[in-house]
Amino acid sequence: MASPPRVVALIMAAGQARRFGSDKRLARLPDGETLLAATLAGTRYAFTERFLVIGRHDDTGRRLAAATGVDSLVATRADLGLGFSIADATSELLRRAPEAEALAVVLGDMPRVAAATYADLVDAAHPGRIVRPGYRRQPGHPVLFGRDFWPALSRLAHPAGARDVIVANRQALHPLEVDDPGILLDVDRPGDLARLD
Repeated sequence: MASPPRVVALIMAAGQARRFGSDKRLARLPDGETLLAATLAGTRYAFTERFLVIGRHDDTGRRLAAATGVDSLVATRADLGLGFSIADATSELLRRAPEAEALAVVLGDMPRVAAATYADLVDAAHPGRIVRPGYRRQPGHPVLFGRDFWPALSRLAHPAGARDVIVANRQALHPLEVDDPGILLDVDRPGDLARLD
């Protein structure tokens, strides 16, 4: 029997949260858990390794990583946007995860992604494949990138994330339909917390 693919998670938590108005990672969900803790809990079992991507001077992020037993990666250009954070983190992963076949870009403000969705993404992993989940034909997150695309991710120079890598490699895109509305639910403003109830 073949061993499962080695897939690591980049949990993106280096943003400035300008629209939220405070550190949304520490915002409380209706059940009392913090936003970031809930996201991390969902990723606990699916991935070979998990890395919390934080900013350069992010002491809170370092404490959160240490408290949850997750390794941290510093995105030195996090202030320029998500794409730069992904590039910095992937550059580091190329050195730190030589055996991994794929990485999942997990947004730290999406705490309602089901654990089963993470497991399904890992099952679909392949070095030459980009796996993007969809719910009722709407694409969502997280997106999983096979190792063949890591060099392109490490060169991202756009604040909008990894969209350019997906567009440039449409032939490798593997849509994965899931029964999980959580792949569409992120938290940008305090009012978004109520949608997670």
